[in-house]
Amino acid sequence: MNYTEFIVQYWPRFLIGTGITLAQFALAASLGIVISISMGLLKLSQNRFLKTAAVTYIEIFRGTSLLVQLYWIFFVLPLFGLTIDKFSAGYLAVGMNIGAYGAELVRGGILSVPKGQWEAALAINMTPYQRMKRIILPQALVNILPPWGNLMIELLKGTALVSLISVTDLMFEAKQINGTTFLSAQVFGTALIIYYVLARFLVTPAMQRLETVAARKMGRT
Repeated sequence: MNYTEFIVQYWPRFLIGTGITLAQFALAASLGIVISISMGLLKLSQNRFLKTAAVTYIEIFRGTSLLVQLYWIFFVLPLFGLTIDKFSAGYLAVGMNIGAYGAELVRGGILSVPKGQWEAALAINMTPYQRMKRIILPQALVNILPPWGNLMIELLKGTALVSLISVTDLMFEAKQINGTTFLSAQVFGTALIIYYVLARFLVTPAMQRLETVAARKMGRT
């Protein structure tokens, strides 16, 4: 079977798997963004309990393997009475893991805002919420987005692990096809190309667009 015949026969399964991968990516990214902002802010909190909770979360999810976290959510939590379906377990594990890394980006971005901006916001009697929403976070966002683009690509690649709990994503379909055809070069070569296309022509341009918009709004273009 040549490569053209291979693609003609198996492209529907690759397409279905790619759709599941994109769904996992979108849900994990959304969760990761919420966790990143929450934990990043909490780590800067003056409240010792909130700061300790954030530090504990970040250290656990950064310091342990994503694969182990995935297995814990899917295989171990049911032992404690909490059963999560495989699709949800997949994006929850990836999103919670990426959120720990993103939290440090958020914290660093906030701390990178010049001290004068904080003092100016305080001088005009802004509340802490107003300072963060209107002055600090918009400027921090410009600094956060470039490394955040790399994090989103890592997230996309991390979704491949959900195939290990039988989520029918791109990697799962590739392994299933390889198990019946033994055409490893064609199968995993196609998967490699699809992941590259998604990263290069979907995630990267989207993040670059966000960087441009954020910089324009802050008058940095």
